[in-house]
Amino acid sequence: MLNPVVTVMTKAARIGGNVLLRSINKLDALHVVQKERMDYASEVDADAEKAIIKELRRAYPDYGIVGEEGGIVPGKNGRYHWVIDPLDGTSNYLHGFGHYCVSIALVDNGEPTDAVIFDPLRNELFTASRGAGAQLNERKIRVSERKELAGAMIHTGFPPRERARVGAHLECVRELLNQAEDIRRTGSAALDLAYVACGRADAYFEAGVKDWDVAAGVLLVREAGGKVSDFKGASTGRMDGVGPETRQLIAGNLRVADALQKVVASSGYAAAFNAFAS
Repeated sequence: MLNPVVTVMTKAARIGGNVLLRSINKLDALHVVQKERMDYASEVDADAEKAIIKELRRAYPDYGIVGEEGGIVPGKNGRYHWVIDPLDGTSNYLHGFGHYCVSIALVDNGEPTDAVIFDPLRNELFTASRGAGAQLNERKIRVSERKELAGAMIHTGFPPRERARVGAHLECVRELLNQAEDIRRTGSAALDLAYVACGRADAYFEAGVKDWDVAAGVLLVREAGGKVSDFKGASTGRMDGVGPETRQLIAGNLRVADALQKVVASSGYAAAFNAFAS
């Protein structure tokens, strides 16, 4: 059974999703800012995050916040943090491309314990609690049963903050396409991980992701029977704003994730990150 906190998170995610839906017909009028090179945010991101936080704080006023727009806000309870991406897939949203979501994780001392990813356009709600499994619209989900890379559908991303390593990334893609069926770049790390959790994708890998991009999705994959690691096969580390600023991530079922990690290493992509890279 999912933890009761997921009910609160679900309500907050739906409120955030409604904020996104209210503005999809007035994209040209939105105020958009460039946070970093090729990394944008709009007033909708900020409005959705404020609405989400307001709802979460009604029930849990002492928890800290790690938000994409508002940054880290310590809580009176230093153990728990909400890790929030109010609009994962902002570029898709601003271009009118219908693939984006709200992502919320509850993190206990750096480890995700509860997760909600909500796709407002498709009305798809992905939920998980540690030890209780993962669900899509209240039905239990599992990662795919594929046993090898052959025939696999793999998702990845090309975040602007990692363009300096794009050559190594493309070499990895080239090697993967010798075995995998295809590779998709959807523009939403949270939905990529949710799709791995429910078997729509066999695996996912990306560098340059931040805690709010992946915290909820990591728990979903784990609770759906999958594996998550960094590019060298190691643990992903804390996800409450205390760990690395950005990270590399591999996710899939046990066999495909291991096979994918070996290609990431053999292609030279893993070696493109030194011991101090985040």
